[in-house]
Amino acid sequence: MHASLLQELFSFLLAIFVGWSLITKIPPVLHTPLMSATNAIHGVLVVGALIVVVAALGTSQLIVAGLALFLATLNVVGGFVVTDRMLEMFRKTPNEKGQAAK
Repeated sequence: MHASLLQELFSFLLAIFVGWSLITKIPPVLHTPLMSATNAIHGVLVVGALIVVVAALGTSQLIVAGLALFLATLNVVGGFVVTDRMLEMFRKTPNEKGQAAK
């Protein structure tokens, strides 16, 4: 294996470990607000994946770029679904608006 490939693999594995370590230390109550705040970042990932799809040279690169585009889009949609569920918890039901339940 080439030295640069080993360095990239090491960086990738280190990023996985650091990301996992950070996520497990966040209280569950903060997961949904943090996810809704990062939807814009996920949108940037979609734009980056589109750029990679356009620049792909071979079939294998096109497949990997297409997979990256699919996963980035899935990430954005999932973020909006979770945000919608979170906001649904704060909406008042018709019974709560007018009068208190007896």
